[in-house]
Amino acid sequence: MSSPTGPTPGLPVRMPRPRQPGRHRRPEPAAAPAGAPPLVLAVPGTPDITTRRLAEELLSIARSELPGLDARIGYVDVTEGGDAGDGFPALDAVLGHASAQRAARMAEAEAAEGPEGAAVWAQAPDAVVVPLLAGPDSAVVRRIRQAVMSSGSASELTDALGPHPLLAEALHVRLSEAGLARADRARLFTVATAADGIVLATVGGEEAVQSAGITGMLLSARLAVPVLAAALDEDGAVARAADQLRGSGSRNLALAPCLIGPEVDETLTAMAAKEAGCAAAEPLGEYPSLGKLVLATYAAALGITLPAAQGATAAR
Repeated sequence: MSSPTGPTPGLPVRMPRPRQPGRHRRPEPAAAPAGAPPLVLAVPGTPDITTRRLAEELLSIARSELPGLDARIGYVDVTEGGDAGDGFPALDAVLGHASAQRAARMAEAEAAEGPEGAAVWAQAPDAVVVPLLAGPDSAVVRRIRQAVMSSGSASELTDALGPHPLLAEALHVRLSEAGLARADRARLFTVATAADGIVLATVGGEEAVQSAGITGMLLSARLAVPVLAAALDEDGAVARAADQLRGSGSRNLALAPCLIGPEVDETLTAMAAKEAGCAAAEPLGEYPSLGKLVLATYAAALGITLPAAQGATAAR
């Protein structure tokens, strides 16, 4: 089970790759600096085993990219009383635990080394909270902020993961896996069922649609087809976007969820695709580069520089 202090015992943990010999070897990954606060992944939606495995995989990737990283999971929407004992620790409980640990370590450092030792622990927040969201969702962010406040910790909350080029890459892969896009731009594979218009589905209102629209422009550049963003949680929005694409000449449409997965009931995506009369790709899920994007978001909040070849640059 997951706990506020680390990954589920018994689950495989991705380890840093051994350094390869030779002049073209991959650069050594940076290590987490001393006193760095934990990365707490704030996971929305109804907690279940699938969600936990997804979150653990993303954090496993992040740990492999930054050895020594303290990465934890906190669930935003656990039922009352949810704690580490049921495998789905509440976000406020995880943050409270991180705060208490940091205070204890600061006291130990001060006793051993004086004020200079304590300063290492005092310069950073208790934790850095990264929402597991592809784009902004004010309702979820509000619940995360409430959890930070109720925990009593001095934690920093980052922005959502998108918009970002890596999200466009992941969307491209999911569409190609569903046979709705060519998989390789360089070799220009022909896919008979490839879409000539894509509805990019998101949740979170107008701000989320605007964010998805930026990622959509990146996806459109990759696929050379028009892409329109629409809100799954707005009645008829996906169908209207589909009609707009058909009105501009597209005939074979696809729905691409700009969602990681836990933030929305999967039946909502299926219903929207049926209403729009098009096939749908899978949510982004545990696409490997999302783990690097989670790490890059954490690193940017702390001013940690990651090697360019190691993680995702936060070019927003």
